[in-house]
Amino acid sequence: MPAVESPVTIPVGDLEVSGVYARPDHPFATLVLAHGAGAGMEHPFMSGFTRGLNDDGVATMRFNFPYREAGRKFPDRPPAAIATWRAAMEEAARQGQAHGDGGPVWAAGKSFGGRMASMAVAEGMDTAGLVYLGYPLHPPGKPEKLRDGHLYGLTLPMLFLQGSRDTFATRELLEGVVSRIGTSAVLEWVEGGDHSFAVAGRKRDAAEIGASLAPTVAEFIRTRS
Repeated sequence: MPAVESPVTIPVGDLEVSGVYARPDHPFATLVLAHGAGAGMEHPFMSGFTRGLNDDGVATMRFNFPYREAGRKFPDRPPAAIATWRAAMEEAARQGQAHGDGGPVWAAGKSFGGRMASMAVAEGMDTAGLVYLGYPLHPPGKPEKLRDGHLYGLTLPMLFLQGSRDTFATRELLEGVVSRIGTSAVLEWVEGGDHSFAVAGRKRDAAEIGASLAPTVAEFIRTRS
């Protein structure tokens, strides 16, 4: 039976953002998911991914950043995004407690959302681990502008899921970063995938693409929870 999705409201200072909490029976972990810069939590990739995780026994909560909630296009600056991440993690913990137990709480994000999660952890946010769905290591065509400095102080489990054709992360550069982080970080390539994990020649909608990533993520969490 599919997990029931319930809307939640997350206070962030003087603001509120929307979220969706979903919980299968007896989850072994909870994953909180943030969207990328160009689409909100309602995007089919996001819902497809979380529903795939629910089917694998993981409770989920996806949420919007304030800029998306307000209908703006330009992403929030890191302080606002990090504050939202902290509030979302607190809300996920409350939801787990209210329903009995949601297991360890992990943080994950698509592109911008994952980068902001890692910055929040670097500033002290507590989480069992991090999952990056297309880490934006550098702007397309600008490999000299790396966004990696804060990653090297993180020692918690981290999974990097990356398309091999992703223009936001040159393959050799990302492999070098993950190697320097150490054994806590694991890199899994989706061969042929772009920044949205679409593979040329394979006709799949965004929900199916998102769901296809869920088993790898669920297994990573299961073996480290």
